[in-house]
Amino acid sequence: MESLPALFSDLALILVTAGVTTVIFKWLKQPLVLGYIIAGLLIGPYFPWFPVINDHHSVETWSEIGMVFLLFAIGLEFSFKKLKKQAGTVGITALTELVSMCIIGFLLGKLMGWSQMDSIFLGAMLSMSSTTIIAKAFEDLKLKSEKFTNSVIGVLVVEDLAAILMMVILSTLAVSTALNGNELVLSVLKLGFFLLVWYVGGVFLIPTVLKWARKFMTEETLTVFSVGLCFFMVWLANKAGFSSALGAFIMGSILAETLEAEMIHKLTSPIKNLFGAVFFVSVGMMVNPAILVQYWWQILVITVVVVVLKSVSSGLGMLLSGDNLHNSVRAGMCFGQIGEFSFIIATVGMSFGVIDDFLYPIIVSVSIITTFLTPYLIKAGEPMFHWIERKTPESWTRFFQNKEKNIKEKTGKRLNMRTFVLSQLKKTVLYSAILLALMLICFSIFTPWENNNMRAYVDIVSLAVTLVLTSPFVWALGFKHDLDDETEKMVNENKSNRRMVKILYAVRFVLAWFFTAYIVRYFLNADFWRAVNTPMSVMLMAIVAALALLLLLRGLSPAMKWYERIENRFLENMNKRETLQSFVVPEVLQENFALEKMTLNAKSQFAGKSIRDCDFRTSFGASVMSVDRADEVIDLPRRDLVLFPADELTFLGTEEQLARMRPLVEVEDEVLIRERPASDMDIHCSVVDENSRYVGVTLYESNLRNRFNVMVIAVERDDDFILNPPASIMFQEGDTVWFVSSENNAKELVQYAHKTNDN
Repeated sequence: MESLPALFSDLALILVTAGVTTVIFKWLKQPLVLGYIIAGLLIGPYFPWFPVINDHHSVETWSEIGMVFLLFAIGLEFSFKKLKKQAGTVGITALTELVSMCIIGFLLGKLMGWSQMDSIFLGAMLSMSSTTIIAKAFEDLKLKSEKFTNSVIGVLVVEDLAAILMMVILSTLAVSTALNGNELVLSVLKLGFFLLVWYVGGVFLIPTVLKWARKFMTEETLTVFSVGLCFFMVWLANKAGFSSALGAFIMGSILAETLEAEMIHKLTSPIKNLFGAVFFVSVGMMVNPAILVQYWWQILVITVVVVVLKSVSSGLGMLLSGDNLHNSVRAGMCFGQIGEFSFIIATVGMSFGVIDDFLYPIIVSVSIITTFLTPYLIKAGEPMFHWIERKTPESWTRFFQNKEKNIKEKTGKRLNMRTFVLSQLKKTVLYSAILLALMLICFSIFTPWENNNMRAYVDIVSLAVTLVLTSPFVWALGFKHDLDDETEKMVNENKSNRRMVKILYAVRFVLAWFFTAYIVRYFLNADFWRAVNTPMSVMLMAIVAALALLLLLRGLSPAMKWYERIENRFLENMNKRETLQSFVVPEVLQENFALEKMTLNAKSQFAGKSIRDCDFRTSFGASVMSVDRADEVIDLPRRDLVLFPADELTFLGTEEQLARMRPLVEVEDEVLIRERPASDMDIHCSVVDENSRYVGVTLYESNLRNRFNVMVIAVERDDDFILNPPASIMFQEGDTVWFVSSENNAKELVQYAHKTNDN
């Protein structure tokens, strides 16, 4: 018999051990991620009293798949539109933490007597938090819907992007001991270009395809399609030189804007749970107790610095960005750990041979310890806030509240020249990135088709196709001005405004001309003219001139219409998920109110009650805006509407009001599977003999259900069964009556039926 690969026994050991430890941790009311880490420690190579895995390479592959699905799930619950609204908070927080921890880590390394490169790498590693660990802790602690968690996830995304740039900087330092500014700028531009193109292209194409295929989609096809898209983006990100985790997150965030987002999250959650378990177990397998003993004091010092100073710098950054003290403290406590990007940075240093071998196991040990502490730190955020609030002078508390209020009031000001210029620059960057992406795609597709014999004709066709594909965005870049009434008023205020607007539009026109000229020059180069004879050259030049003239005179109108269709489709896809709501809360009100959909649990105290009896507004301050029930959507429901289990209620209220109400509406079951309570209910039968009371009596007249609590399910008569007999059936002598009842009720029925009429 052929033996099984070692992977099967390894997975059996991993999953069984993880299952046992997580059940124990659930019983102890501890976060499940800690159970996975303990499971990894038990089956790891450094714990000899327990079976160990054999095929480490395969487990590492499964672990990476787990990280991919974890980031994909985070992306499905994330919105770049929300990140845009939180750009100030997220950017200032991330910058404060990254700069602070890089400096603190460098100084700490120097104080411990480490080399300069070790200290530089230590600072970089301490600045990186773990997106997967924090997201898992949020899930275990039921905090994903809290307001501060959105800011935390946004900061983590910025950190992951910064990690890519940091690796470029460290690689340059490792090779030349000097920072190459050109390479850094190119890396930033490359990262921004790919992120922009991937997101814009994905939001335009994927919801469009899903809309077309929606009537053919089943749970199976949607699962396969969404997972396939996830791994496709992982492959694209890897090809572009980025991490697989970044690709998975981007695809998740793209699918988050579709109507299928919730269903995709539901369908892929079991896959995420399976592979995610392997990932967290693999983290625990890296724990080496011998390293903990050998470098115990360095590990202890670094752990304290990470837990204390990383939390303080993150919370301070959020406070400086204008957020309130409550959110700042709770968010800051989430960052007291280092994650997987720290391992990658350490690997970069070891591959170049610029850091000592002891640094990697120390960082891994610190990461494991801080990962273990992360859920407890997050839970400690609320009591920590109350302690700080008691110790903080009242004048400081008022200052931070006023600061937050002032920052919020700045939103909503009318258009000024600064915002107009920024808007034009954003559009210029967007159109240029899309044009560059389309050009690169066309160049890569058409170039392999060129050969010596057909070169001229292929170039002409390639040029025509490329110009047609890029023409909508050439028009948008060079000719789309968006001069509404408010902009016209601002432009006419003074001459400097008019001059600035003309300069901006001139720059956009020159860029449009540059892209068009580059496309023509790429295909109609010197090799092209050498490939044709002189008469043909004259004819082709005339054709090109005529086409260019036609494009200038008549071609802009179709390009304009194409662009408007593309833009409308993009905006429709971008906002499609919001159409599931009755209405969208205006941006000016979003600082104070939020819409949230909750599914009413059967065990909720509100199930079976009318909205009037629930009295959400008086008890919580929230209002029911709509009720989704099966295929029916009830907007602005009447107060006498009775709420049923599985109803999806859309509430309008503040974050605090919704947070207080959520656990009472979405009641979590204490156990997943429930045993049926013991019952003596069974199927019995009785023969109707000549002395039975029920001979010649109909089922309705017998009143068996009410008198004895029995249900007649069949009557056997003349070797034939009458299943679920009607109430009008009349019992005859010799009938065998089959019924469901308890043992005692069956005995009472039989005794009563066989009593003689005299008795």
